[in-house]
Amino acid sequence: MRFTIFQESRKGSRRVNQDRVAYTYGRDTLLMVVADGMGGHAGGEIAAQICVRLFIERFQQEAKPVLKNPLKFMQDTMLRAHAALGSYANQFSMLETPRTTCVAVIVQAGYAHWAHVGDSRFYLFRQGSLVGSTKDHSKVQYLVDQGVIAPDDVASHPDRNKIFSCLGGLVDPVIDLSKRTPLRNGDVMVLCTDGLWSVVPPHEVAGWLTSQPILKSAPQMMREAEKRGGIEGDNLSVICVRWGPETVADEPSTTMTETMGLGQFETQIDRTLTLTDRAGTQRDLTDDEIERAITEIQSTIQRYRK
Repeated sequence: MRFTIFQESRKGSRRVNQDRVAYTYGRDTLLMVVADGMGGHAGGEIAAQICVRLFIERFQQEAKPVLKNPLKFMQDTMLRAHAALGSYANQFSMLETPRTTCVAVIVQAGYAHWAHVGDSRFYLFRQGSLVGSTKDHSKVQYLVDQGVIAPDDVASHPDRNKIFSCLGGLVDPVIDLSKRTPLRNGDVMVLCTDGLWSVVPPHEVAGWLTSQPILKSAPQMMREAEKRGGIEGDNLSVICVRWGPETVADEPSTTMTETMGLGQFETQIDRTLTLTDRAGTQRDLTDDEIERAITEIQSTIQRYRK
């Protein structure tokens, strides 16, 4: 496999970043996953963390060297994450189950497969045109489908944040799965949270990422999106990939996996966690507190990874 990949997550104007992003790849397969912890529910960042880590661990356990059924793997992992969040809430006597959206993409044998729950999105661009995408599980998407509002009205609609499917909670999630989609050299894949897509529409995302090297243009796009969000700006996160050799860059930035050994993985994952005290004050955890929190999360994940 040959590709160029970039990921970043920004806090925006919020006190806490509840988004989580990660990718991991071996010689023959690539996984990308983005989760947006739901801010209206306790432990949104914990929910996103559990979801992302469960994906990474199960992928590295089962991709030997590729997954037998990528779509089934993603569906099963989301259902396991949903169950794990309920278990975590019970273990720590939480009044509400932590909740999160999720979008995941697996690429192997030159094909992309994606799955999502909630309103974190996936776009597939080819020569600047949108050729594949997810459809939000949200109230405003329902209004679009019914012809009540136009697609361009979604980002500014007052009910934009109302979604009807997520991981965690009492209701089983609705999980949408894609068709197996062939990739061509130069295709750009984008996973993002609503903090990005609400201020940068798809045609602008395509403009940023298909005409310049993504390692240069993607950070610029994120800075612009955070600026547009202003004082009400949400957390914003992105993973973007240009498939095949990097053809618009002067410097060598293409990842080549041909020389990786079987069972070897490269992984990029965020470790940031926060703590909310009884007064509602939030702060980043110290390194020792992060290790303890990850140990607790890990004990939950271990029961659902197999």
